[in-house]
Amino acid sequence: MDHNNIIDSTKDWHEDAFDLTRGIAAYTRSPLVARIAKVLAKHPQASIANAFNHKQVACKMWARDELHNAFGGKYQRIWVLGGWYGVLAAMLFDDARFDIGSIETIDLDENVAAIAQTLNGNDPRLIARTCDMYALDYAGGKPDLVVNTSCEHIADVRGWLDMLPGGTRVLLQSNDYYAEPTHINCVSSQDAFERLASLSSVSFAGTLPQKKYNRFMLIGTA
Repeated sequence: MDHNNIIDSTKDWHEDAFDLTRGIAAYTRSPLVARIAKVLAKHPQASIANAFNHKQVACKMWARDELHNAFGGKYQRIWVLGGWYGVLAAMLFDDARFDIGSIETIDLDENVAAIAQTLNGNDPRLIARTCDMYALDYAGGKPDLVVNTSCEHIADVRGWLDMLPGGTRVLLQSNDYYAEPTHINCVSSQDAFERLASLSSVSFAGTLPQKKYNRFMLIGTA
């Protein structure tokens, strides 16, 4: 028996994950994967495996691709509400199709900003803010795109959208995963999501089926 191949069940999974992601980064030459390894090393408390699981990645890749199809790749200022660890920002910065001046990830949790900065390599274009989305000055801040991929957490989606200046471009996602207690405003279908948001114009509307739920997305203007 090769004892070097025996798995030590007492070993912290972070160490193996760190070695694995560093190896994948070296093989693929991906700066983003290398930064995931840094998150594992620097922020062991972060739920990066959840933030970067296959479902999260699929939904964000879908958002990124359809955003480019709808509005192109040039943006001066993007606001991502509920930005968490800045995964969407990192994926946008990693995509050569996009030319972005800055992305502000905005989250209520004060513990996520440092992780977002690490994941994005302390890129000066990434601004991680701890703030309530209802306290933002949307008119004064003048983002040319507002992203909210967690509309199932918002009690009054249209009421929040009314805070944005008319014509603001938005990317919105919701789902029909009613089993999650924190999902206080799920929608049953894509049509229901469109009625709930009542956007002034819709450039894209679609559904991404997942194993336990459907992810719905709208891209248009508030």
